[in-house]
Amino acid sequence: MKNQISFPKYSGSICSMLALTAVLFYPMVVQAEKIGSVSTKFKMLGANDKIVVEAFDDPDIRGATCYLSRAKTGGVKGVVGIAEDTSDASIACRQTGPIALSNEIKSGDADGDEVFKKSTSFLFKSLQVVRFYDRKRNVLVYLTYSDRIIEGSPKNSISTIPIMSWR
Repeated sequence: MKNQISFPKYSGSICSMLALTAVLFYPMVVQAEKIGSVSTKFKMLGANDKIVVEAFDDPDIRGATCYLSRAKTGGVKGVVGIAEDTSDASIACRQTGPIALSNEIKSGDADGDEVFKKSTSFLFKSLQVVRFYDRKRNVLVYLTYSDRIIEGSPKNSISTIPIMSWR
């Protein structure tokens, strides 16, 4: 006689509810749109090293768009996906439509919220963008930096969006 495992009658619907809950509460991953790239170093094997320019919209603030330029390592390791990109990055954010801030952002409770994250190595290193609100000047401030579990990088860049009326 074979060993059989029996599941309760409603196990399928419970699994479906758990999967739906995981999807709803899992933070949305902001995907950047590639705008273009330039080669910076020729590689005999694999892709060249590049500077990549990408754009992403702030997931919490409609009308705020950031443009990020970052280093991308090529070569065989880059093609395979095990290369570690340098921590060099630059950011420029602009108002691209009307902006309305939530009370959480206006109060400063959302200061330091991550609005973008991209892995820059096979393990443990990422490029992040976080947002702050300068209430006194009515300005959004975006900071990009690279971090690693053991040792981060002090290389960083900021950009600001003064909030203006939109016509």
